[in-house]
Amino acid sequence: MSSLPPASPPTNPTAQQRRESFARRAESLIERKYSISTDKSGELTITVQGDLTQQEKRAVFLTVHDLGCNHTSFQDFVNSPCMSEIKERSCFIHVDVPGHADNNAPLPDNFTFPSLQTLGEDLVTVLDYLHVKYVIGLGEGAGANVLARFGLKHPSRCLGLILINCTGSAATVLETFKTKFISWNNDEVAKGAEDFLLYHKFGHAFNEQLVGDNPDKEKIVSEFSSRLHSSLNPKNVKHYVKAFMTRKDLPLKNCKVDVLLITGMLSPYASVVEKLHKDTDKEKVTMMKIERAGNVFTDAPAKVAQSILLFCKGQGLLTSVVMPGVDRQRAFSTSSGGSNGEPRRLSRGMSMEEYDKPNIRRLSITVNEQLPPIQAKK
Repeated sequence: MSSLPPASPPTNPTAQQRRESFARRAESLIERKYSISTDKSGELTITVQGDLTQQEKRAVFLTVHDLGCNHTSFQDFVNSPCMSEIKERSCFIHVDVPGHADNNAPLPDNFTFPSLQTLGEDLVTVLDYLHVKYVIGLGEGAGANVLARFGLKHPSRCLGLILINCTGSAATVLETFKTKFISWNNDEVAKGAEDFLLYHKFGHAFNEQLVGDNPDKEKIVSEFSSRLHSSLNPKNVKHYVKAFMTRKDLPLKNCKVDVLLITGMLSPYASVVEKLHKDTDKEKVTMMKIERAGNVFTDAPAKVAQSILLFCKGQGLLTSVVMPGVDRQRAFSTSSGGSNGEPRRLSRGMSMEEYDKPNIRRLSITVNEQLPPIQAKK
């Protein structure tokens, strides 16, 4: 039985590669905020991580947050060590739904909070304002539902969707009945509302018998509760919850772009995601379930980062980011073939940025949960 040849020793980066790496890191630290008025959803607060003037050489992500939080939930994940190489070669457009930026005042009494459908359709205004051609949608919970509707409405502006704990059906009678008894105060989030949001966000992950794999779970739940009480306006949070509970069915089977559904096996929405996947075109929609995870961002961030990278490679993005266990030089020489079917080597005149330019036909997605997590550069 023949064995694979040993990987060639890593080569030292050239001065040019070091300069490019430094420039990417500097660009990834750029952060700008915008207030963008939309046709039907009012004003959206937008936080951009990365330099959008370099979008031709970057993967551009559009994120929408879940209930009980805002863009900082995605910002924290993007800034985590397992996302460092992806962050260097990407831009992130984080959306705060109306009234959800830090320390926002209550929305006016005459303001009609948009439905998830309206929010999704209006997101194209953000892209137009920022002069962004197309994006990868990255959403969680209610935000995943919003981005799915964006992808359905504007497929030409969406390269793909990564949806975490996405619900495809309308709220059940039981869900609606339960939320009617949640008490909300104008100046604080009441205990019943907090319990609902904790369960929605973390599922069984904070249950003593199903602790998951994150040793910092208690700290994470405590920080979530603290932000819920100190940074977010409870009246505005209630509006988003109501929009989620009155959502309509999501016809994801009609989606024209590639979709990756991610859920944790301990998530309260795991079975809902499974049902959504069952009703879709399997050539377009892939599902990944993560064991011992309720909130996949906190319980399995490296697996989520790995899945994002694999999905983006399937869209011809982030091709210079090498998967763990693959030698960088070998990866560049075999990742795309020439016209005669033989491996095409990375040209000496091609920079990492040029190699990262979108090429939709370059690669296809293969989800492999056995791969080790992405390691950040030291």
